[in-house]
Amino acid sequence: MDDLYMGILLLCLFFFMIAISMPIAVAIAMSSLVIIYIAMGAFTFEDFSFETFFDMQQFMVSNITATQKIFTGIDSFSLLAIPFFILAGNIMNVGGIAGRLINLAKLMVGWIPGSLLHVNIFANMMFGAVSGSAVAAAAAVGKTLGPELEKEGYDKNLSTAVNVASCPAGLLIPPSNSLIVFSVVSGGTSVAALFIAGYVPGILMGLSCMIVAYFIAKKKGYTTSANDGFTVKDVLRIIFEALPSLGLIFVVIGGIIGGIFTATEGACIAVLYSFILSLCYRSLNWSHFSKICTETTQITGIMLFLIGASTIMSWVMAYTGLPSMVSDWMLSISENPIIIFILMNIILLIIGMFMDLTPAVLIFTPIFMPIAEQLGMHPIHFAMMIIFNLCIGIATPPVGTALFVGCSVSGSKIENVIRSILPFCAVLIITLLAITFIPEISLALPRAFGLIM
Repeated sequence: MDDLYMGILLLCLFFFMIAISMPIAVAIAMSSLVIIYIAMGAFTFEDFSFETFFDMQQFMVSNITATQKIFTGIDSFSLLAIPFFILAGNIMNVGGIAGRLINLAKLMVGWIPGSLLHVNIFANMMFGAVSGSAVAAAAAVGKTLGPELEKEGYDKNLSTAVNVASCPAGLLIPPSNSLIVFSVVSGGTSVAALFIAGYVPGILMGLSCMIVAYFIAKKKGYTTSANDGFTVKDVLRIIFEALPSLGLIFVVIGGIIGGIFTATEGACIAVLYSFILSLCYRSLNWSHFSKICTETTQITGIMLFLIGASTIMSWVMAYTGLPSMVSDWMLSISENPIIIFILMNIILLIIGMFMDLTPAVLIFTPIFMPIAEQLGMHPIHFAMMIIFNLCIGIATPPVGTALFVGCSVSGSKIENVIRSILPFCAVLIITLLAITFIPEISLALPRAFGLIM
């Protein structure tokens, strides 16, 4: 079978399996395995007739090749950071930090109209960065702030939309597992450079949500009551309680950027730091350990299987020349980088509506990154663009995980929240375009720290 047809068949099989609700990791592995069988002659189709020749020897070779690719894909020192960051995040989730960060957020942004909406956004940025999970941020902050928002008379659908739209900011603000995954799939892009580059786009995502929340709050007449009644003693207590939690970010990122330890060693430091901090807060006991270890093992297993399966698909795509075909198709439309990057973002926005961030990064980075580099985009810049883009998808239907979690926490109906979240998505898309076409947003900090030329 011609390579072009095998590439098309690969995509058709993959999207068909997704459409019938097959788990995405299984869909990636199975669709890739079918193409390997065909490519290596385990199954031979003559003139598209239904006569099939089965070769047992090539069938076994195909299975061995696929197995080798899976283990090669996860045989990376950088990937060791992922389970440790997940473990650190799970420890922090039960460590009682959400309330402390919310109090700090009230102190810092409580003076803005619609104060509790801004507190939600700011707390999501901090909690997401510390825990490394948008879903955990949406659940913890939404559950803590929800009753207070309702008591203050905020529209429940609006407050849910604010929570959902802002929680992915923590996936850009380091430490971030998504950036580690990108580093591996892109061929070893510097994790330290990716981490430091994520700050500005992540903060811009939060600020974009705050701008929308500000104008909606002014329109609806929401007050600035979140920081009423704070005495000097309260201020000092709130800062003292919250700073140790945020210290995790400074210790880990400072150590990685300063060359004191690698990202993987930094992840181990994060586990030790979060464990000691939770003991100091007296919020961690032996009954939590079973749940923490189980959740960490499950999430790690899912992510590593995704990465291993995606390695097979990347190899198959390279074998069939699919990235080159996509590149030729896109460049045949236009050679103008502006048109190509807009088209790329549109495709990724659509993909993000149907696919979670990690598998989308694993599948589409090998396809789009060569095109971006050919048009002069730096890999760090491309990473910020694709991850910011796919972060928007987490908050949009039909399969936005943050949207489902946010609605389940608040008790709002998804169809009602969608109407409220549209203004946030519109402004986030404008911010995405700024990140796409202003490289220094992503590259200024890594250059300032000497991490890239």
